[in-house]
Amino acid sequence: MRQNRLVRRREAIKSLAGLAAAPYVITGAALGSAEKAPASERVTLGHIGVGSRGLSQAKWFGPQSQSVAVCDPFRSRREMAAAQLRAEPYRDLRELLARGDIDAVIVSTVDHWHVPAAVLAAKAGKDIYCEKPMGLCLGWDLKLRDAVRRYGRVFQYGAQALSYNFVRRCCEMARSGYIGDVREVQVSCGPGAGGGEAVPRSVPEDLDYELWLGPACWRPYFGQPLTQDGWIHVNDYSIGWIGGMGAHSMAAAMLGFDTHNRGTIQVEASGQVSPPVRDTLHTWKAKITFADGARMSFSSGGQHTRFIGTTGWLEPANVDYNIASGDGGPFGASSAALKTAPPRPDDRSLGRARGGHGEDFIAAVKDRRPTTVGMDIAIRSETFLHLTDIAVRTGRKITWDPVREQIIGDPDAARLLWRPLRGPWTL
Repeated sequence: MRQNRLVRRREAIKSLAGLAAAPYVITGAALGSAEKAPASERVTLGHIGVGSRGLSQAKWFGPQSQSVAVCDPFRSRREMAAAQLRAEPYRDLRELLARGDIDAVIVSTVDHWHVPAAVLAAKAGKDIYCEKPMGLCLGWDLKLRDAVRRYGRVFQYGAQALSYNFVRRCCEMARSGYIGDVREVQVSCGPGAGGGEAVPRSVPEDLDYELWLGPACWRPYFGQPLTQDGWIHVNDYSIGWIGGMGAHSMAAAMLGFDTHNRGTIQVEASGQVSPPVRDTLHTWKAKITFADGARMSFSSGGQHTRFIGTTGWLEPANVDYNIASGDGGPFGASSAALKTAPPRPDDRSLGRARGGHGEDFIAAVKDRRPTTVGMDIAIRSETFLHLTDIAVRTGRKITWDPVREQIIGDPDAARLLWRPLRGPWTL
């Protein structure tokens, strides 16, 4: 479908260029330049969610793309983004997705909208860049994976550090025996935040609050849409920093260490939830064991991923929230020799991002090759985020079958793999 749209655009430009009548002029913007592809070759983007994060990301996608539409329930945000990006503003994402000239979407909404928006995009034939975490529960994540596969969409997960060259090199080394057999992985992020007040107040005229809530349960407006801090610690809208920042650390762990082929997984966790307003996990400490004896820890406090092998350790650099390309920071290692070790012919190759995290997505939209951070890593990463959350909330050890993707022997815990959506929204 996307290739057909590109072909039609190319033919339209050629037809205009071939017109003999003198008054017709083809502009430099249409024909392209050394810095920017011609219009017929650009991937057209619709941005769903253009608050500070969504708008700042727009520059990540490079000269092979063109933003043509923006969507946000805040009128002022969508109008400002439309002016900056020279795009058409929309209040309702369904109107944006109905456009036939949009190749791909950038989903950078409040967390509870990530999966519903991305599923709608897949059904509309759009490729998807989706911020992390994906869903409010693992069941939503699996529904998105099903939609991406069914409709043949390109997908890039918003863990941009995994496109840094040094992060990918570090994970290659972990997989290639530079520190012996990796039997332990340490992951941390956060912590979350407690407290908060929920005093009802008037909804700003600037905001379509009903649309902002979307699939989340209805509750009075108390300022939660205004800033990330107002909603990210509220469980109706997010799983908290365990997802918002934990996705970066955990996805890096998945890049350097396989977890899906080690048999049954057990997750034991303790932590603190701070109701009634900020009711995501405030602190957590999880012990994760695999059937083959390998283990992983996941805790709040600090931001890091460390691979521990039989002869040393490696630690990829943390994410820089505003940088999506380049080498990233240098990785840590248990010895100076590891930090400067040259590649070996038989190293496991993880490839490199083509121009950066956003530009790699654009390249994949064009040639349909895999992205640097696709759906498989996203699902494996978020499995541990959600299982840790469930283990803390139930106070019980969770046993996970990674093949059937089911919690074993605990029907009550298994019910937490799904959350209902408020109508009319469905997956």
